[in-house]
Amino acid sequence: MSRVKTTSSSKNQRFQYKRYRFVCLSTAAVLFVLFGIIPLRLAIALERSPLPQAIIALGGDPRRESFAVDFALRHPPLEIWISSPYLKAFNLPDPSSSRSRIHIDRRAVDTVTNFTSLVADFKQRYFQHVYLITSDFHMARAKAIAFFVFGSQGIAVTPISVPSNQQPESWFHISRDVCRTWLWMFTGRTGASLKSEI
Repeated sequence: MSRVKTTSSSKNQRFQYKRYRFVCLSTAAVLFVLFGIIPLRLAIALERSPLPQAIIALGGDPRRESFAVDFALRHPPLEIWISSPYLKAFNLPDPSSSRSRIHIDRRAVDTVTNFTSLVADFKQRYFQHVYLITSDFHMARAKAIAFFVFGSQGIAVTPISVPSNQQPESWFHISRDVCRTWLWMFTGRTGASLKSEI
């Protein structure tokens, strides 16, 4: 009887080991593909479009958004996408020439969805290279998200940091949002509803 139990236990351990090994190898293969293909797609994008074709500005700070609008007005004819409640306060010149280049995106609820909500629009316009404007303390997280969300679609970014007096964001926040980008890449969901619980 004990021999039967030992044999059953041994088979169970072998099965658990094989399953663990399969999960590890699958994860390693997926990460290898991601980290191998994305840099290749970004290199191709930069080769085809060495100059940025549009601007994405991450909202949330009036100084950042004011800088982004000024930057866009100094770089015609580039269009700018920004999620901002403050733009009405800016004195923009002739709406037919300037405001038509400024797109206010109300779909984003956080940094990850700033990128995921716009990637289809950028693909539709055949953008392969865009300026990324955000505060300096926020740039590391924004670039990490852009690497996966935009990079997986062959869109490169040139970062433009807006100076601030804040400390850089923690690695926890960066890692959390990178995991959310992986979730989006595999499921199309960002986990935005779970963010506040993490």
